[in-house]
Amino acid sequence: MTLFVNRLTHLDASLWCPEHGLIGASWRVDAELDGELGADGMLFDFGEVKPWIKSRLDRSVDHTLLVPTEAPGVNVQECYEGLRVRTETPYALEVRGPRQAFSLLPWPAVTPQRLAEHLDQGLMRQPPERVEAIRLTLSDEPIEGAGYRYSHGLKRHAGNCQRIAHGHRSRLHVWQNGQRCPALEADWAARLDARYLVDEADVDEGMEASWLGRLVTSYRAAQGYFTMSLPRERCVVMPTSTTVEHIAAWLAGEITRETGQATRVQAFEGIDKGAFAEAKP
Repeated sequence: MTLFVNRLTHLDASLWCPEHGLIGASWRVDAELDGELGADGMLFDFGEVKPWIKSRLDRSVDHTLLVPTEAPGVNVQECYEGLRVRTETPYALEVRGPRQAFSLLPWPAVTPQRLAEHLDQGLMRQPPERVEAIRLTLSDEPIEGAGYRYSHGLKRHAGNCQRIAHGHRSRLHVWQNGQRCPALEADWAARLDARYLVDEADVDEGMEASWLGRLVTSYRAAQGYFTMSLPRERCVVMPTSTTVEHIAAWLAGEITRETGQATRVQAFEGIDKGAFAEAKP
């Protein structure tokens, strides 16, 4: 017997891509479970399937930096903060933070299919009674129009969003004069795609930050100390924290300033959640 649960949950993370560098990712999670029916006529109570799988995904790869340790130029070492990840191509990056902020994967690249298989194996280490196999499917949300893949960290967040390099793949909707503006959506999505969004209060202007073309950001959060160095051209510095509420408000203000027209923005944080904001000239 096979039990299936579509749209069971979402995964949000950042990953190191050998072609594009640091990018955000959001995947929809569908699940199938194989096994034998019990005396109650059920394989696994539907009310328990979602919390059982979701709790384990939340403790594993969700809101971490996915590091393909066999990718060219990737080096991982222990450090005072926990782990240090350094990369060389397509650009130099260094991230330091507690171990739980990273998912080290012995692959040359991260793909949804391979990650799903990895998660299947983890779930089956201690499967529920009567469950003989688990298969997850990770899929991108279909986006008609503009979308972008950003990374950030929220030091004041009580949960795993405080990790300095996690991210999302998100839609972007912009209205002016009551009409959607696909050209503006595409323009701003391109500006934000594969970028690191950083609060200017967390930018380190010390000696290391003076290196030509580099930006260093660091902060202490409940889980520990985090720091990251990457090219300034890969960053978007905001005057506030990079919550989706602030992202929406910042975008509405920037677009209004550039175009001279009142603007309404719907910014998403991954799949099915986000914030609206409006700005006037």
